[in-house]
Amino acid sequence: MKSLKTLWLAGTALLIASPALAHPGHGATSGFSAGFAHPFLGADHLLAMVTVGIWAAHYGDRKSLALPIGFVGGMLFGAATGYLGFGLPGAESLIALSLVVLGAALALSTRLPLTVAAGLTVTAGLVHGHAHAVEASGSAFAYVAGFVIATSLLHAAGGLAGRRFAVLRLAAPLAGGVVAFAGLTMLAG
Repeated sequence: MKSLKTLWLAGTALLIASPALAHPGHGATSGFSAGFAHPFLGADHLLAMVTVGIWAAHYGDRKSLALPIGFVGGMLFGAATGYLGFGLPGAESLIALSLVVLGAALALSTRLPLTVAAGLTVTAGLVHGHAHAVEASGSAFAYVAGFVIATSLLHAAGGLAGRRFAVLRLAAPLAGGVVAFAGLTMLAG
């Protein structure tokens, strides 16, 4: 029970510490280190990426890779659209909505058909990648390499935690609820 309280407090602290969306204002917006730091600096990105990893852990070893790979693939496509100047109307709302959907899937312990789950993560990745790219300046390659590596590490951390820590497996619905609530808060703000 103490671990559930700790998880709840951590989730609440994330919401209080960063009630607004992460955009704009991540500081430096070019180079590998800026790209690598970007996913860690905003609650919206951090929550989405860790949630994808935890949710993926529900699918088993091989199948679980489809969710984070789908997210990263969608993120790369979204980044390309952002760099090429394509607009994504309502991107901030779509990022918040991605948290609601991913969080709800985790909260409900939803094991959707793999193609549907991967499709959701591809879509979420697309809007997150677009936001990354729109904020970037300078060399696209270094910045993208940084946020792809950071995103992959966050997915791996979530997946590892979802597989290895019994308390997190038990608390996954609560964690998903916190993520969905964060998305709703961002939508309302």
